[in-house]
Amino acid sequence: MEKEDEAVKNAQVVEARARNISHNVRCTDCGSQSIEDSQADVAILLKKLIRDEIRSGKSDKEIFKKLEDDFGDTVLYAPRFDLQTAALWLSPFLVAGAAAGVWAYQKHRQKTNVHIMALNLVRGVPLTPRERETMLDILTPPPAPGRRRCQHPKDKEMCLAEILPESAGPNVYNVSSLL
Repeated sequence: MEKEDEAVKNAQVVEARARNISHNVRCTDCGSQSIEDSQADVAILLKKLIRDEIRSGKSDKEIFKKLEDDFGDTVLYAPRFDLQTAALWLSPFLVAGAAAGVWAYQKHRQKTNVHIMALNLVRGVPLTPRERETMLDILTPPPAPGRRRCQHPKDKEMCLAEILPESAGPNVYNVSSLL
């Protein structure tokens, strides 16, 4: 009875390992399916080969290596990292780096534009509606506790007028009158 239980457990272990390996091996006929999901003749033979290799005591790495040697690099779903596959593995990082670079450049450019707009504002150069909206967004301070934040451009001008009264002194500009 114990031999039968041990044989059943051993068969279950072999089957589980074979399925795990088969899910990571591409069918050479289908190309888009693993050999576990494929019903092609080659897939059935490869599944049998994998089970035989497991029964002979080979490790998963040795089986993957044998399949790769026999059928090439494309038989495995997870290619190794080497010189030929470096672009495949590094492309997500390159795309993310490029996106971060574009974002940083736009932020830098936006800050530079704000400085130019502030200089133009002091010089008396009229602002475009978009520049005006940007300046109001930047110059509107956060609301005091218990007060609502100004959302509408007219509300922002009224908020700025409350914050920067005209009688604030010669060194303080009334921003809403400059805009």
